[in-house]
Amino acid sequence: MFPSILIVDDEPSILQSLGGLLSDEGFEVITASNGYEALKIIEKESPDLVLLDIWMPGIDGIETLKEIKKDNPFIQVIIITGHGNIETAIKATKLGAFDMIEKPLSIDKVIVAINNALNFRRLEEENRYLRKKTIEKNSISGSSSPIIALKKQIEIAAPTDTWILITGENGTGKELVARTVHQLSPRANQPLIAVNCAAIPEELIESELFGHEKGAFSGATTKKIGRFEMANNGTIFLDEIGDMSLKTQSKILRVLQEQKFHRVGGSRTQSVNVRVFAASNKGLEEEIKKGSFREDLYYRLNVIPIKVPTLSERSEDIPLLVEIFLDECAKQNQRKRKKITKGALYLLCSYSWPGNVRELKNLIERLTIMVEKDSIEDSDIPDSYYQGRPKRAESVEPQFLLIDDFREAKKAFEKEFIQNKLLQNDNNITKTAKDIGVGRSYLHKKIKKLK
Repeated sequence: MFPSILIVDDEPSILQSLGGLLSDEGFEVITASNGYEALKIIEKESPDLVLLDIWMPGIDGIETLKEIKKDNPFIQVIIITGHGNIETAIKATKLGAFDMIEKPLSIDKVIVAINNALNFRRLEEENRYLRKKTIEKNSISGSSSPIIALKKQIEIAAPTDTWILITGENGTGKELVARTVHQLSPRANQPLIAVNCAAIPEELIESELFGHEKGAFSGATTKKIGRFEMANNGTIFLDEIGDMSLKTQSKILRVLQEQKFHRVGGSRTQSVNVRVFAASNKGLEEEIKKGSFREDLYYRLNVIPIKVPTLSERSEDIPLLVEIFLDECAKQNQRKRKKITKGALYLLCSYSWPGNVRELKNLIERLTIMVEKDSIEDSDIPDSYYQGRPKRAESVEPQFLLIDDFREAKKAFEKEFIQNKLLQNDNNITKTAKDIGVGRSYLHKKIKKLK
């Protein structure tokens, strides 16, 4: 398909001559003699580009430009004027015009401007597509109540510039949450720089964070840019910040307060503008009590707290996650996609998952590679995932699915459900009662009744 161009001018001679020349160049041309007519055509036809005269009766080109950009921000507009001046050009550019061409028109200049505008539009479309794919890749999958609540927190926090403290067990997806918030934030087109505070040796962390000058220490043969400088105008993600030493915490606090620092061995003050995300698998309030984490740093970071639920807290998402991981593993390892039986899926849903989503993903990848059959069955699941149940040759599909009578099926379900929850909580009745939302005495009675 050829690009469509709308020419808007109150001079019939311009519409006819310019329209004819552009048609000869292979463009699909539409014309309008005033702003009102142009807006109606845009609403109906959605052209790729608009050549817009400034001086017209009724609403002029500037007002027409405002209306176009309000409802169609991705349509490129080139202003045509016989009275060009710097003030008009600046105003039109601020309103979103791509370029401005003065009359009398040179067809060569017009063609160059059109091609530049269309190329810019293609780049914008590619960027939007890539950003959409990045957001999809980093999206948090699931529809359980804890995940819906988590997504709502992200939706509220993302458009702001506020700092966030993400907590949760290992393997729950804290970095995924950080990347999702960043991609939905106004800083999405700027870098997100992740720093694993637990993986960097104490003697190197200052250099990693703030950079160093050449000759600052033995081995510093060149100048190095630190992570804070890399993240300038974007976001820095301090992962496992609870593992950072008190000395480094003190330096980090000063930088976070002032958004200024010196490279190691340098005297020049470096200024940055960064949004800060921090994450920890430790209870930082407990670490403060122990004296291993600074209270002032905690309150500086903990503006918006986001807690990522464990996989056992969102076990109803496991079937969806299994399907996603089966798809990913099949593509990654270039193998036929495996299916999974109800019995095997039931075992996975019943397990406590101390390693959370990361453990589930690793298990599915292992089964995809190691199981030679087209389908993963309960007998393929490793013994450790049975959690005290005897591993049987027959299916471990829950009995309530095999019972036709509603009352008997309900009774079987309750028994299986309570047994699994007790196993997950090491037979702690108080904790199990709290997890399933019933009183301790009620659970005692149920256990006795169900034998």
